[in-house]
Amino acid sequence: MTAVAPTDLLAFATEVAWRAGLATLAHFQTDIVVETKPDDTPVTRADREAEHIMRDLIARRFPDDSICGEEFGETRTGARRRWIIDPIDGTRSYIRGVPLYGVMLGVEVDGDVIAGVLHFPVLNETVGAARGAGCWWNGRRALVSDCTRLDEALIVTTDRENIDRQGLSSAFDRVRRKAGTVRTWGDCYGYALVATGRAEAMFDPIVSIWDVAALVPIIEEAGGTITDWAGTPSWKTGNIVATNAGLGREIRALLKDTP
Repeated sequence: MTAVAPTDLLAFATEVAWRAGLATLAHFQTDIVVETKPDDTPVTRADREAEHIMRDLIARRFPDDSICGEEFGETRTGARRRWIIDPIDGTRSYIRGVPLYGVMLGVEVDGDVIAGVLHFPVLNETVGAARGAGCWWNGRRALVSDCTRLDEALIVTTDRENIDRQGLSSAFDRVRRKAGTVRTWGDCYGYALVATGRAEAMFDPIVSIWDVAALVPIIEEAGGTITDWAGTPSWKTGNIVATNAGLGREIRALLKDTP
């Protein structure tokens, strides 16, 4: 593996996400055909086209690297550097013509995600980060909010029913009851809101690695914390919560309390 600086990886990842985003725009708010995958989640031609574009661009630039994507699995397993792709995070929003979907790309080296980008094609927003170089939102530095009062905080999640189905309702409700505002501006846009100081916490009760990888450097470089619901600093345990610094300890304590 040829060593590449995290900032250079981020610059390339941003270009890849932008190119994939253009492909999604070509089908946005059209009568695109929706299929159902074996896990009962939707997929469209746009998802597949975007991932093909991303895979092709990465393979040309870094032919020895591994690529792991939601739609087409993993290649070159065991490589030290891995590119983790979610071509459309928020496909359900996408197929309804809602502009909050995003293209996600994370770069993992020796087990640590050192660069990540979230690109929102319709909104023309890009949030990206590289280890040691900060988090950036459309060219300006992004930081989590300085809110320290939960009763003044905005918390977001994708789908309350998913929380119920995963048996996490009691934990979430302990936070929800104390929060100032609760909204479902979810999928990866919720994490962009936390990283840019527009929300204080984002909750996902079930995730795959392509839903999370890009988020780790983004939230941490913005000054926030990302863990699983038990407070473990891992992005591979199946659920995730991202918070600002001022409320992280309180929120995680509430999540772990017995009902």
